[in-house]
Amino acid sequence: MSWWAWVAIAAAVLAAAALVLGIVLFRRQQELRGRLGLEGRSPQVAGDTHAAVDEAEQRAPLVAFVANPSKSDVEMLRREILAAVADGRMPEMLWLETSVEDPGVGQARQAVAAGADLVVAIGGDGTVRAVAEALVGTGVPMGLLPLGTGNLLARNLDLPIGNPLGALEIALTGIDRTIDVGWVRILDGGQGPATGSTGVPVAESDPTRWPTDADAADDAGDPGGGGPREHVFLVIAGLGFDAAMVADTDDDLKARVGWIAYFMSGVRHLHGRRLRALVRLDDRPPTAVRLRSLLVGNCGRLPGGLTLLPDAVLDDGWLDVAAIDTRGGVAGWAQLFGEVVLQGVGVRAELPAKIGRIDHARARRVLVRVSTPEHVQVDGDVIGTARALSARIQAGGLVVRVPQP
Repeated sequence: MSWWAWVAIAAAVLAAAALVLGIVLFRRQQELRGRLGLEGRSPQVAGDTHAAVDEAEQRAPLVAFVANPSKSDVEMLRREILAAVADGRMPEMLWLETSVEDPGVGQARQAVAAGADLVVAIGGDGTVRAVAEALVGTGVPMGLLPLGTGNLLARNLDLPIGNPLGALEIALTGIDRTIDVGWVRILDGGQGPATGSTGVPVAESDPTRWPTDADAADDAGDPGGGGPREHVFLVIAGLGFDAAMVADTDDDLKARVGWIAYFMSGVRHLHGRRLRALVRLDDRPPTAVRLRSLLVGNCGRLPGGLTLLPDAVLDDGWLDVAAIDTRGGVAGWAQLFGEVVLQGVGVRAELPAKIGRIDHARARRVLVRVSTPEHVQVDGDVIGTARALSARIQAGGLVVRVPQP
C-alpha cells in the first residue's frame, strides 16, 4: 500500500474520532443544561443583548388587573379570572385594587414594575384615566373592562358596554392600537387674585389677561416641583357648563339611573350665564368669544348615541375644540341639541343667526382664560376651578387593546 493511502486512512480515522467526540460532548452539554433548567434557552454570555428578550419569550405572559372594588361586578369578575387561571384558560395574573387615596396610578405603576405584559383597568372613567396616566409612554397595552356610568373611552373604542365578560375576552385576545392622549393644566385656579407669570395681580373685571407661554410651559409643574399639575384625558376635557353639570350630578342618582343623571343635572344649569373668554390655538392670536362651554377633545362619542366632536379621531395627533354657545333660553338649548344630533349622523346645520351653535376648530395646543373661576372636568371627573388653563396633545402616547377587525 502506498504512503498516501496510509495517510488517507489515518485522516479518516481521526475525522471519525473527532465526530464521535463532538457528539458525546454535545450530549453531555445538553444533559447538563437540562439538569440546570436551561433547556431550550440560548447560552448566556457577558454582554449578551438578547438574554432579556429570550427570557421574556420563555416566560408566560403576566396580565395585571387594576380594579375599583366599589363597582358591583368586580367580585364576580375576580372569581371568573381566578377560575380561568386555575384551569389554564388564562395566563398568570396580578390582582390590584384601587383606593380613595390612589385611584389606580400607583397600582398600574406597580404592575409595570412587576413586568406585566398587559394592564386591564376594571371600573369607570376615573379608573381608566388613572391607569392610563401610569401607562403613557411605557408601551404596555391597557385593556378596559368598563363598569362605570359614562364609559367614554370604551364607547369610542367600540368595546361592549354592560358585558364585562365580553370585554375581558377582548382584553385577552384583541389587538393593540396606539392612540393619542390629552393633557390639561390649570394655570390659574381662581382661589385668589389672578396673577400672571410676573406675579402682578390681574383685575377681576379684566377677562382679557392672557397667560404667557411661561405660564403654560409644558415642562412646568413636574411632580414634586410645586408647579401646576397636568391631568390626563382620553376623551374630552371641558370648562363651563359641561363641567358644572358634572360637578352638580348627584352620585346616588347616577348609581340608580346611570348617565341620564348628567342630563338631569344639566337642566338646572340651562339658564346659567354666558362666559367671556379668550381662546388661543397653537401660535395663532387669541380670539375673544362668548360661550357656555369650551370643550377640548381627543374623540367625540358620548352616551345616548350623541357625537359631540364628529371630526375627532383618536390617533390623528390633533385636539378637536368646540366652543358651545346658546342664547334665547330653552329655545337656544333645543336648537343646540338638534345640531348635536344632526352632526352625529353627518349633517352640519349651517343656518345664519343661530341662537344655539357649536363652532369647531383643531389645534395641538390650546390656551383659554375666562372672566371668573369655572369648573373644569376631564373625562367626567371634576379637577377643580380655573380662570386659565392649557391643554396639549401627546401623539401616540398610549397603547390600548381593541377588538379584532
